[in-house]
Amino acid sequence: MKTTYTINFSIMKLLSFLGNAACFLAIMGTISSCSIFSKKPEKSSVTGWNYNDKTQGNFSVMKPKDVKTAPGLVFVQGGTFTMGATQEDVMADWNNAPRRVTVNSFFIDKTEVANVHYREYLYWLENVFGTAGMDTIVAAAYPDTNVWRSELSFNEPMVEYYFRHPAFNYYPVVGITWKQANDFCIWRTDRVNEVTAIKSGFLDAKTQIKKELNGAGSDNFNTKAYLMGEYQATPGKQVTSKSNPLKDAQGRPRTTIKVEDGILYGDYRLPTEAEWEYAAYGYMMQNPQRKMKGSANRGEEIIANKQVYAWKNEGYDNLRYTQKGKLQGQFLANFKRGAGDNMGVAGGLNDNAAYTAEVDSYYPNGFGLYNMSGNVNEWVQDVFRPTMNANEDDLNPFRGNIFTKTDMSAGQGNLRDDKGRIKTLPQTNDEVKNRLNYQKAYAIDYLDGDSSSSAQYNFGITTLISDKSRVYKGGSWNDRPYWLSPGTRRYLDENESNNTIGFRCAMSHFGSPETTSAKSKSGLFFPTRRNKR
Repeated sequence: MKTTYTINFSIMKLLSFLGNAACFLAIMGTISSCSIFSKKPEKSSVTGWNYNDKTQGNFSVMKPKDVKTAPGLVFVQGGTFTMGATQEDVMADWNNAPRRVTVNSFFIDKTEVANVHYREYLYWLENVFGTAGMDTIVAAAYPDTNVWRSELSFNEPMVEYYFRHPAFNYYPVVGITWKQANDFCIWRTDRVNEVTAIKSGFLDAKTQIKKELNGAGSDNFNTKAYLMGEYQATPGKQVTSKSNPLKDAQGRPRTTIKVEDGILYGDYRLPTEAEWEYAAYGYMMQNPQRKMKGSANRGEEIIANKQVYAWKNEGYDNLRYTQKGKLQGQFLANFKRGAGDNMGVAGGLNDNAAYTAEVDSYYPNGFGLYNMSGNVNEWVQDVFRPTMNANEDDLNPFRGNIFTKTDMSAGQGNLRDDKGRIKTLPQTNDEVKNRLNYQKAYAIDYLDGDSSSSAQYNFGITTLISDKSRVYKGGSWNDRPYWLSPGTRRYLDENESNNTIGFRCAMSHFGSPETTSAKSKSGLFFPTRRNKR
């Protein structure tokens, strides 16, 4: 009897192991029936029907979980801060008056996008579009290497080698327009989600890669096209099996991903000006945590003293580290110290860079971000206006919205453009005039300082500002210290570029402003109480 019990127990263990193995193989790496569904079906609190139950319709509901951090990004917990000018307005611009705003939590690149990253983008474009005879798409993405030229400077080696030579692999890409940077973000979203779908078993790797890089042209993987059913792909073998936990109402394995599954990442994009400036300061609570009775640890609701540059004031004297030790007197950013002094004296270089430096040079700020001051300026999403209007929202402020809708004129199945993206059209004011939350679809020039909210900028006649003027921030290798302050701002036409402007990407964070992986939460959280009877 004892022996029989032992054998049965071993068989049970084996079956349990095989079940878990099948669970793992069903959807590799990202999801499994052991992790995304409860062992006991969750019941709807409004209908009483079970979720994820094949006997009751298979309405799939994933467990609430934290948003995954996508490749290259770091999490930035949002909060309130004083956005705007920090130093005396020596340029007499007064285009960024200090004001209190709040930024929601988000993700942002740890470093600037480097040459090797942008070359990876061009390699994909050349294989997907170039061999399909769509060379204009490839040509439009190339950086302008002639931005290094100057009539009275010998910069030809930079023109020829900066973008392509391996020595400059991890130096920030420059010569990129705002529109090119924006297109890179869209491409990056699709490539990250494509490889995520492959690893999850929802796309067949061999078929997908061979098809795409062999001149697929417009028939390439695009996240929105895939989610809308406009992109047909060969599913992986694992998800077509019965062990796939994702089922339709008839109990058949579901072979496509939905937003509700929480598998795919959000959109890479350029950060808003408010996000970029908040991230640059690297604000973290510096005061001791205090314990509130009946709640978790919580920081005092204060903001640290306004910093001038993108690193902590403690132990620093503006641009240099001043505490005793090996770093005393060393520069903490790549900038131009003075006229004719871009890197210091031989044998004792101050910032160790005549032009740009590698994207992970110097010390990161409080959020772990590199070169938020100096190295290269960085494009942000916002359209530039010379004054920051008091009517601007104080939560996630942003100027640059053009609200759109899907172009359905060609009918379902023909919604993609020549790049494989979903075609869109701007909404009209007639379509939104009866809405309560917004009445203007083209919001770039909304409430920008004129009495009728419809100012016209006579670009090239009375001003250099237009609806295509985009903000860039951060200071560069060729800028004096004033421009290194996150509060300063300049602008350039979205179709122009130069050798001092690069970019980094960002991504929205969904759900709670905190990460669920944190050891302890801050803020006011109260335990559940039972009613007294």
